[in-house]
Amino acid sequence: MKRIILAALIFAAFPVMAQVTVKDPWVRATVSAQKATGAFMQITSVQDVRLIEASSPAAGVVEVHEMVMEKDVMKMRAVKGLDLPAGKTVELKPGGYHVMLMDLKQQMKEGDTVPLTLVVEGKDKKRSTIEVKAPVRPLTAVSKPEAEHKH
Repeated sequence: MKRIILAALIFAAFPVMAQVTVKDPWVRATVSAQKATGAFMQITSVQDVRLIEASSPAAGVVEVHEMVMEKDVMKMRAVKGLDLPAGKTVELKPGGYHVMLMDLKQQMKEGDTVPLTLVVEGKDKKRSTIEVKAPVRPLTAVSKPEAEHKH
């Protein structure tokens, strides 16, 4: 009985991190001199969390971006974070929210895989990382189901 209580106390001492699922990650291929591209995916979290950071060894700068229409002009800008409401899938897609990879270290070629690290933060300010392997798709690619990554 003491062991069960002790195990329960130890388990209670560790925060339960949000279960975050990343589905269908991919990166758009680039041409040889191109220094930026986008990463796209669907993200679902069991708890309310916020995507606050992304990184990749393939790029010097990685940011979460959104594209918005302002006065008939499509503009892209970095955002401080992206809310991931509990139980709702948030799609990062061309023309919307996406992960922007800038200052690329090399050309992104179809068939390559790009490692990404996503950082999410809960309401309690506790952070969790999700490691994603995103295949590179052709310049003309659109979203399609492929792989799923869980944390």
